[in-house]
Amino acid sequence: MSATNTAGSPNDVDGATVEVIRNYLTSAATEMQRTLIRTAYNTIVYEILDFGISMYDADKRLIADSPGLSMFLGANDYGLRRTIEHLDEAEFEPGDVILCNYPYWSSTHTLDVLVFMPVFLEGELVGYTASRAHWLDLGAKDDGYVLDSTDVHQEGLVFPGTKVYKGGEPDEEILDIIRFNSRIPDKVLGDLNAQIAALRTGAERLRGVHEKYGTETVETAIDSIIDHGERSAREAVAELPDGTWSAVGFADGITSDPDDLIRVEAEVTIDGEAFTVDLSGSSDQVDAPLNVPLGMSQTLAKLAFKSITTPEEDSNEGQYAPLSLEVPPGNLFHPEYPAPTFTLWTAFLAVDVIYEALAQAVPERVSASSGGDLCDIMLYGEDPETGRQFVEALNEGVGWGANDVRDGPNALMHIAESMVRNIPIEVFENKAPIEFDELSLRQDSGGPGENRGGLGIQRDYRFTHPTGGLSIIQKTKTEGWGMEGGEAGAKNVVALDLDDGWEERVQILVDNDELYDAADDDLKYAGMFRGSFEPGEIISNRSGGGGGYGDPLDRDPESVREDVVDGYVSPEAAREDYGVVVSADGELDRDATADLRDERRD
Repeated sequence: MSATNTAGSPNDVDGATVEVIRNYLTSAATEMQRTLIRTAYNTIVYEILDFGISMYDADKRLIADSPGLSMFLGANDYGLRRTIEHLDEAEFEPGDVILCNYPYWSSTHTLDVLVFMPVFLEGELVGYTASRAHWLDLGAKDDGYVLDSTDVHQEGLVFPGTKVYKGGEPDEEILDIIRFNSRIPDKVLGDLNAQIAALRTGAERLRGVHEKYGTETVETAIDSIIDHGERSAREAVAELPDGTWSAVGFADGITSDPDDLIRVEAEVTIDGEAFTVDLSGSSDQVDAPLNVPLGMSQTLAKLAFKSITTPEEDSNEGQYAPLSLEVPPGNLFHPEYPAPTFTLWTAFLAVDVIYEALAQAVPERVSASSGGDLCDIMLYGEDPETGRQFVEALNEGVGWGANDVRDGPNALMHIAESMVRNIPIEVFENKAPIEFDELSLRQDSGGPGENRGGLGIQRDYRFTHPTGGLSIIQKTKTEGWGMEGGEAGAKNVVALDLDDGWEERVQILVDNDELYDAADDDLKYAGMFRGSFEPGEIISNRSGGGGGYGDPLDRDPESVREDVVDGYVSPEAAREDYGVVVSADGELDRDATADLRDERRD
């Protein structure tokens, strides 16, 4: 069918047609997502949903997306445009598929691989489809995650914008390079093919809408969709108070010194319809894999911005028009080559810091701090049944912060990844030589407050065969924050129950004095580590809790009693944190509570 306008002149496109096209594009992005989930090889894609899907018009404007990982909201935008700048767009052909994982262009680390394709109709470029997914290995110096890299070349094979398909035909030489640079080539190439299947699904749908309505009509409808998105966002920003607010948080440094911290500072300025996030006060880039590429820094700003402006609307280019990011080259959030970027959980912490700044401006729209980390455990090694290499990862929920109307939710994924899932126990135990001894809410981890912070979790991994393991937690030395007198939740921590051979089997990134004794002398504690584990040894992953809201002494004593009965709060913490006396059998002593609270207030 001809790609000409079938609905009159562009100015005649009615609102109903615009809305039909908008929903068509959103549905197409969702269909791309479903295709990826159905065809992916790795649990991190089809179970956890660690991916991002998006569609663009010929001008590379975002017209629809379907993110799995919330932090990928708009992450493909910068990567697509920057990669195309490196290439010659005039040389693109139907059927081309381009791959980019160069961190400073692709927006994230080397394993979050951006794959996109130009979409043509009758020889004319009408748009792009893009997918980003986490691959589990691409020739980095270590299995799983690289925790101690000092430059990007230790972090795996890099593609700066390489055609893996040319004119619809695979480039077998490029695919062989990928195959021979991965410890798990079948799974990596399987996920690449799944991404390409998703791209083709989106391309077919994008061509379909152009064929049905005509290119002029579709382009005019897209203009209307983006214009509406911009108007909605500007109106939302205009309703916010003008001013400048700032907050500072810290990621763990890479030594055992508690004062070795990496500064994360966010300044938010609202001026009329303009919204600016300034990360310039953060640390300079570091010689450790904690740096956040500029594209990801833009994305974390987009996530916070959209959540308080147009959270109910589907994403498009216009909704981010009022937003600008300021961060100089060489900063932690704008690293320059060859800075390493592999464990960029610093971006997750930055989202919480932006919210802490916003809490001063619009406290009614923001909750207290979340548990503030990804809390990821990754296992790798040789499958005892097949003899083949495996890599599996499992991230955990954290406690979310309370606000002025409710307690914080328990054990949800960090807001920066709030659309993803963790892997069911039955699936993970089938994929890795591990058994889970415990999965429970972590008592007393929620920050005390009139409204209590949400609880983190405790998950105990017991090894059944010799296995490598690592933990990626970057906020164990400092707390989160409460609001209006509420207190911070518990910190993130990993406990290790090991025999005397700790020093021989576990290579800590820093001196072994990073480990400190717990109340139980048999346990050792660590944040980010890599080690080898023997059958029977245990990793206990304990995620942080959300911050509380309001004075804990103002919490309803009956609510505290219910928390004790439910196991959320211990009787000791009820007395210490809330001034509430609850017996071992769950009975509330109202007189003793009133006396204790009066004493505390005095």
